[in-house]
Amino acid sequence: MKLYRAYAAIIAAGLSSVAFAEQTDKDVVLNNYKKTSTEVNTTAENIDENIEKQRDVTYDRENGVLPIADNRGFSLASKDGKFILKPYLMLQTTLAFNYYPDEGLDKAYNQDNVANSGFAIPFGIIGFTGKAFGKIDYNVCVNAAAKGGALLQQAWIDYAPSKALRFRVGKQKTPFAGAFLTTLGETLFPTMPLSLTCTSILPYSLNAVNPSINTGWDLGVKMHGLIANKWGYELGIFNGTGGNVNTATKGFSDDNHLPSLLYAARVTFQGNGPMPMSQGNPNLLDLGTKYLVGLSVNYNNEAENESTNDFRTGVELALLSGSWSMAAEGYYMHVGFTKRMKIDDKFNYLGGYAQLAYFLNKSWQLGVRYDWMDRNGTRKDGSLNSPGVVCNYFIPQTNIKLSAMYQYTGRWGHDTQADRDLDNLGLATHSAMIMMQYAF
Repeated sequence: MKLYRAYAAIIAAGLSSVAFAEQTDKDVVLNNYKKTSTEVNTTAENIDENIEKQRDVTYDRENGVLPIADNRGFSLASKDGKFILKPYLMLQTTLAFNYYPDEGLDKAYNQDNVANSGFAIPFGIIGFTGKAFGKIDYNVCVNAAAKGGALLQQAWIDYAPSKALRFRVGKQKTPFAGAFLTTLGETLFPTMPLSLTCTSILPYSLNAVNPSINTGWDLGVKMHGLIANKWGYELGIFNGTGGNVNTATKGFSDDNHLPSLLYAARVTFQGNGPMPMSQGNPNLLDLGTKYLVGLSVNYNNEAENESTNDFRTGVELALLSGSWSMAAEGYYMHVGFTKRMKIDDKFNYLGGYAQLAYFLNKSWQLGVRYDWMDRNGTRKDGSLNSPGVVCNYFIPQTNIKLSAMYQYTGRWGHDTQADRDLDNLGLATHSAMIMMQYAF
C-alpha cells in the first residue's frame, strides 16, 4: 500500500509541475545538443525545433522502455541537467488468434484446435527512471500484468565514472540477443522470434524445465560502456534463474566447483556512432544511417534446477537508415547434463531470424520476418520455419501504436511423422495478433 501511495504522490507532484518540466526540458536538451552538434542554432525561435529533432538522440535509452526525456509525457530536471526524474507508463493490449494442429490434442477431452486466443495484456508497466549527480542512471518499474517475481520487471542503479566504464547492479536485461535487447514497444513485431522463446526438446524428463535460447531478465551485476563512440561491451554475472525469481537461490557447481551462476559477455561495433536499440520509431527517421554488429556468449552453470549446463553464443546485425530498418541474428545453444543426473548425453540447438521493415511515411510501417529453429537438436533431421508479416500504424500526436501481424509455423525435413508431430507440440501453426500500445 505504501508503494502505491508513493507512486501517487510523485505523479501528482509531476503533474503540478508540467510547466516547469517543459521549460527545464528545453534547457537540458539544448545543453546536450550543443555538446553533440556543431550545427545547432541557439536562437529562441529554433529551440523547439532542435528539441523535437534531437530529443531521442541526446537522451539515453538505458531503461529499455522510453528515452528519459522524449516528447512522450514529461520530465522533471534541474537546470544543469544533472538530476532528472521521469515517471513513465507503457501499456499493451492484444487480441490474439492461435490455431494448433491435431497432434497433442486429446479429442476425448474436447480439446479444440483454437486455443490461447482472445484478449490479453502482456505489459502494463509503471515506472520511474532518471539521472542523479550526472553519473548515476536509475530505473525501477513493475509490470502489473505479470505475477510472482516477474511483477518487478526492472530495478537497477547504473554508476558511470565515464562513458567507457559503467557498472549496473540489480534486475536488468541479460546481454544476449538483440531482439530481446530492443527497446520495449519499439520492436517490429508484437512478439519476439519463436526461435528465441520456444523451449528446446530433450528426450529426457528429468530436468524441470527445458531451456530456451533467450536468457531474458535476471538479477546480477555487469560492467559495460562505449569506447571511442564505436565499441560497446558488456560483461556480467547473473543468477541464471530468469525474471521470475527475485531471491538468492544458487550454490556451487559439483562439476567444475564454480558458483552456479550465469556468466555473460557481449561486444558490439557501431561504426557510425551509438545506435538506438529500435526496430521502429518514426522519430528516428532523420537519424541518418546507423548500424550495429554484435557477438555475445554466455554460460549458465548448473542451470534449470541443477540439471543442465547451458552454453550459448550468438551473432547479430542491425541497421537503421532513413525509412529502412533491418535486423538478423543467429544463435547456438549447447546443453549438457550435470554429473549428478547420471546422463552422459549432450545436445546442440541452432536458430535465427532475419527481418526487414520500411516506413511508408511517419505513420505507416510494413515489415516481414523469417524465423528458423532446430528445436529437436542437430542430431535429428527436421526444423521449424516461421515466416511472418506485420503492419504498424503510429497515430499522430497520441503516442498510440497499432500493430497487426500474422505468422505461420511450418515443419520440414523430419525423418518420421512422429518426429514431425513432436517438434510442433505446444506451438500454433497459425498465429494472428492485433495490438494497441500506449506510452508516455
